[in-house]
Amino acid sequence: MPKNYLLIYSEQLATEIELLCQSINAPSNTLFQIRKSSSSIYANIREANYGQSKADMLSKFEIALKECSETEGWLRLLFNTNAIDEEIYKKHRNLCGRIRRMLIASCKTLKESIK
Repeated sequence: MPKNYLLIYSEQLATEIELLCQSINAPSNTLFQIRKSSSSIYANIREANYGQSKADMLSKFEIALKECSETEGWLRLLFNTNAIDEEIYKKHRNLCGRIRRMLIASCKTLKESIK
C-alpha cells in the first residue's frame, strides 16, 4: 500500500503545533485557535479518506485547505508577536505550504473526476 503523504504531513503538523503550544508563552485564544485549525486539517484529511463519495472527499479536502490557510495566519501572528522565532515560523509555514499544495492538487484531480 502506498504511503499517504497528505495524511502523514497533516498528522505531523497537528502534533508539532500541539507540542509548540505546550512550550510557548502566547495568548490562550491564539493557542486555542492554532490548535483547532491545525488539528482540523488532520481530522478532515482523515475523514476524506473514508468519504461517502468523491464530492464528500472534495468537501473535506476543501475544508482542510481553508484550515491550512488559517493555521498559516496564526503562525504569522505568533511570529509577529515574538512568541516564536523565525526558524520555528518558517519550519511550520513550509509544512503548511506543502500540505496546501498537495490539497490543491487533490482538489483539482477530484473536481476533474466528478465532471
